[in-house]
Formats: sequence, structure tokens, C-alpha cells
Amino acid sequence: MPEVTTVDPATGEVLATYPGSDVDGVLSVLTAVSDAQPAWAARPVEERAELVRAIGAQLRTQAADLAALMTAEMGKPIGEARAEVEKSATACDYYAEHGTAFLAPRSVDTGPNQRSWVAHEPIGVVLAVMPWNFPYWQVLRFAAPTLLAGNTAILKHSPNVTGCALAIEQVFRDAGLPDDVFRSVVVAEADVPEVSRALIEDDRVAAVSLTGSERAGASVAEAAGRVIKKSLLELGGSDPFVVLADADLDLAVAGAVKSRFINSGQSCLAAKRFVVHTSVAAEFGRRFAETVAGLRVGDPRDEATVIGPLARADLREGLTRQVAGSVAAGATVLTGGAALEGPGAFFAPTVLAGVTLDMPVMAEETFGPVAAVVEVADDDEAVRVANATRYGLGASVWSTDPEHALAVGRRITSGALFVNAVVASDPRLPFGGTKRSGYGRELGEAGALEFTNARTYVVGSGSLPAGPATE
Repeated sequence: MPEVTTVDPATGEVLATYPGSDVDGVLSVLTAVSDAQPAWAARPVEERAELVRAIGAQLRTQAADLAALMTAEMGKPIGEARAEVEKSATACDYYAEHGTAFLAPRSVDTGPNQRSWVAHEPIGVVLAVMPWNFPYWQVLRFAAPTLLAGNTAILKHSPNVTGCALAIEQVFRDAGLPDDVFRSVVVAEADVPEVSRALIEDDRVAAVSLTGSERAGASVAEAAGRVIKKSLLELGGSDPFVVLADADLDLAVAGAVKSRFINSGQSCLAAKRFVVHTSVAAEFGRRFAETVAGLRVGDPRDEATVIGPLARADLREGLTRQVAGSVAAGATVLTGGAALEGPGAFFAPTVLAGVTLDMPVMAEETFGPVAAVVEVADDDEAVRVANATRYGLGASVWSTDPEHALAVGRRITSGALFVNAVVASDPRLPFGGTKRSGYGRELGEAGALEFTNARTYVVGSGSLPAGPATE
């Protein structure tokens, strides 16, 4: 039987070893989850909403332990870990409060018919393939609306946060959900392709939601497409952070630090490419680097730590390659620029200037504490550089004139545009990307309806329509 071992990225020490499941084991879980779905869907939506609310309460009750587990498994600084648990609870609150109205049937006037309406009904079992970087939030923002709609779900989480995956399942049980409404399966890395394919191809799985890499998304979308199943993909991002000539630099620098270095830089929607007007680029770069140099790096369990380790050693190796390649091509290191010596997968918070579009830190997504600053001559060049990526998740524009910023931002392709604010997901607003950042929407009303069947109902008037027949 394959096993999964979790490792503390701050020390390299083994945390735990878990028995994994092969295809047969995972399909037996699918049987239980599929069998549980009709009874779950038959419960009044108001009852399901109260159980979703109870999940949020349970997250808060167990917040300290859940945060500590996340910090141990993927290195998130403990303050951010607690904040993630709380944000996950707010998603439950939001859907418990508003989800029933989102799912309510909507009457439509269709002339002579007696009645017609649209109902949003569950589709069955939904498979969730989730990443390690926000191990609770990314699961709960999927699960709260999906379960509320009457679906059941199977979670295939990233192996390095297996403890978090199992803890989420237990939270749902502790909240009062039936045992098989939501299940986590533990799958060793080598077995993920075979197991994922088996689940997607099984008739009992209705749809799949994946948050992860472009490569993983393409694989899942291909498998789902072959069997004509819905998929939602939330993939990578290389978000532009556009600083216009008239920006408030105090605000922009503070926003840049917060946006780039959240979760030690390991966020798909973090700003990664800082597109700055040449008239303010030197001053922005100086202030940005000075602030970044003062960020405390260290033990993620320490309340004062701002930058923890990368989640795995191989991620640090990849980031080292990207930075070294960019410096070799002419980028200037304003601060940081290299992995840190000693135990753990630590990388110094880094700001690079003099960056060009062909350098790795611009042409590729960087997943870690590295910011790339590129100068532009005017708004038109800012838009061109901002759009010079295959990704399109978020974008932010900074200016003392919000209308000016909006005019520039509308020309940038992205799933979200923020003006003078750090890009962030919010339970009240739809979230998702364009281009190779994926498709489909989570959160907001759109997220409540994403995994439902918009079913049309018509009750006729009792007489056939006059005139020629039409489709």
C-alpha cells in the first residue's frame, strides 16, 4: 500500500506518515459519497445552510490547532495561518446567510404559459483537487457553496498537507454533517494521475474543480473533456501591479509589500510583476527594497515572522533558477536574491529591478518571495507590459486619480481589477481567471450556482400554440 509522508519545510523533519489509497480504495469512497448524495440533496436547503454555518463555527472552535497544523505542514507564518482559518469560516457564514436566496427558483414570464421558472439543482458528486498553499481556504470556498447546493464532494488534496485534508473532513463531521457528504482521500504523488483519471471517468462523478498548476489543470480538463463533464480551473497567475506616474508612493509601496509577500510569496493572485512609470521607478524601487529588506524571515511558529519557508525544497530550487537566470540576463538585485543557508526551504525576500520581458521572472510565474520591477514610459506601455503574459488572474493599478486608473485597468486582461487596493478573494465577489489562469468562478453568487443544473420548468396553458411549429 502506498504511503504519504509529510515534512516540516522549516526544519526538514518528518511530521507524519499516512496510508495512501489506490484506485480501488478511492472508488470505494466514491461509492459511499455517491450513495449519500440523494439524501443530502433531499434535505431542505435551509437545513443544509445551518450545517454550513456550523462548519464555520467548528473552524473557529478548532482554529488554534488547525492553524498550527497548517504552519507545520507548509510553513505558513502562524498569524497568517490563523487568518486563513477565520477567512474560511467567513465563507461558511456568507453562504449560510445568502446561499438559500441564490438557489431559490426564479420565475420567468413566458407569455401564455401558466407558469415557468428556473431552478438551480444539485448535479451529484463533485471532485475537488486542491493545492497546498491555502490548504483550508481553497477547500472551504469550494465546499461551502457546493455542499449547500445539495452536492456531495470528494477532496484530493496535495500530499504535503495530508494532515490538513483529514482535519477538514473531521471538522465537517464535528459540525454535524453526515459522514459521507464530504470525504478526503489520501493519494501518493505517483498515484495521483491514475486515481484522478479513474475518478473523473467514473459516471458517478458529475464535475471536477481544480486549483493548481497550469500543467495539472490541462490534464484534468483533458480528462473531463473526454467524458463531457464540467470542470472549473483556478490556475496560476502572474499579476501585474501597475504604478502610474501620479500614484501615491506611500500607498503603492505598502500595497506592493503586502501583495507580493503574502504566504511568503506563494499565492496565485499575488502581484508578481511590478510595472512602474519611469518617472517614479527609482524612488518606488528604493522604498520597496528597503521595506522588503526589513521583513523578518524565520520560524513560521514565531509570531514576529513575516516570511516563512517555501513549502518544499524543490520549490526553492525552481525559484533559485528563475532569479539566477534573470540576474545573468541583466536584472539588478535591490535586495535578497538567493536561497538562505541552513535547514529549511528558506529564500531571502527579493526585489529585482531592470527586468525585461524575456527574463524568467517576467516570462514565468514565480512562486515565492521574489518581486520583479520593470520600468515603462507611459500608460500604453504599461498596458502592453501588463498584458505580456499567458496568465490573466488579477491586476491592480495605483494612481491618485481612480478614474485614470480604471481607464488603464480596463485595458488589462484579468478576472479581477483592483484600483489602489491589493488583489484578494472575497466570499461576496466572484473569483476566477482568464487566459491560462483558468475558467469558471468561485465565490459570490456565481460560486453558489457553479455546480448546479440550471433547470427550466414550464407549465403550459392547456392549449397548443397557434401558427407554424418552431423548435
